[in-house]
Amino acid sequence: ATLLNTGIGWHEARVPTIAGMVPHGAFAWVSERIKRNTHLPVIATNRINTPQVAESVLATNAADLVSMARPLLADPEFPNKARLGRAESINTCIACNQACLDRIFVGKRATCLVNPTAAYETELRLPRVTTQKRIAVVGGGPAGLACATALAQRGHRVSLFEAEPELGGQFRYAREVPGKEDFHETLRYFRQELETHQVELHLATRATAEQLVAAQFDDLVIATGVTARMPAIDGIEHEKVISYPDLLSGRRAAGERVAIIGAGGIGFDVATYLTVERAGDRAQAIDAFLQEWGVDRAQRQPGGLVKSEAVSPLRRVWLLQRKTTRPGAGLGRTTGWIHRSALKHRGVEMRGGVTYDRIDDRGLHIRVGSTAEILPADSIIVCAGQESETAVLGELIARNCRPHVIGGAKLAAELDAERAIREAAQLAATL
Repeated sequence: ATLLNTGIGWHEARVPTIAGMVPHGAFAWVSERIKRNTHLPVIATNRINTPQVAESVLATNAADLVSMARPLLADPEFPNKARLGRAESINTCIACNQACLDRIFVGKRATCLVNPTAAYETELRLPRVTTQKRIAVVGGGPAGLACATALAQRGHRVSLFEAEPELGGQFRYAREVPGKEDFHETLRYFRQELETHQVELHLATRATAEQLVAAQFDDLVIATGVTARMPAIDGIEHEKVISYPDLLSGRRAAGERVAIIGAGGIGFDVATYLTVERAGDRAQAIDAFLQEWGVDRAQRQPGGLVKSEAVSPLRRVWLLQRKTTRPGAGLGRTTGWIHRSALKHRGVEMRGGVTYDRIDDRGLHIRVGSTAEILPADSIIVCAGQESETAVLGELIARNCRPHVIGGAKLAAELDAERAIREAAQLAATL
């Protein structure tokens, strides 16, 4: 051998090794120990997704080289941009596994959530245009950002309208969830591309049909996203009830006992948000991660694994769903087990087959089968799906306009960022 690549674990391991909740460079210390005991150059891998992380691994002499795979699906120009000092323009891998590894394990072609052209380079082309258009994109969430970016990269003059003071849409909420901090990087990338390609931004601007029609754009793209759905439960207007956007944005805070209505991806994110204590820096995050998952740096036994230490729950949390299937059944094939295991370790009680009777001062009244129960919740977080935001779309149709519609505005059911960003790129390729 002339090189040693120190990839850690595999998907069947009981310790997460490459998912988003694994801190950056979490296993570089293993590479460093191997490096101390061999004359061969050592390669570090696992959760190295930015030039800054890579350089820190090399600067601390933990390895001689670093290797990456998923980050090159996210941005094949990563090495060139890093070499030229353009790290801010790198489309960063967010370690979601959703469009790459999860697809591989069901026999599908791997691609990338943040870069839908990955592995589709000959089918999804975004060449420079010969005829420039003036195009308005309404909505600054993942679909709108991806569409505006792709259109501008192709050479169109793009105006982007966003009702909120900040870009991001649903990503603004996701990035607040421990383990999804890399979503900040996706928004940084889009902001950088919008600036580079001189997209005209209109923040805190709720575009109207009258305004859009009067501007005489060549094309209109509606990417207004979704709003949180509030289910028809007696007492849903009670002060205990908090929507997931209000919670994750910090507009409202949860109490010590929390019931979560909805155990899909957002429900699991909210449960994580409520039960994970934030680490101060990367070193502390790595220590906390290794302790939670029973990874022993002292290697007191072969394999370096010990029983995970019990944690004192930050809150009492119930994660509930109407479906009788296992909570989280729709989560990613390579990450779902991690989320379920972590929440169980933190004392989250997961229940399926729940009927919601009412909400009052005593809490959330539920039934499971014929058994009635009152969950004494201080807060009830609603994660019960989403509805398309189509107000401006309806106004435009009433004026005989037929705009293009993508993302959650097109279909809210089973919405995810992969679909939204893919639809954005596919549309941009045709305009």
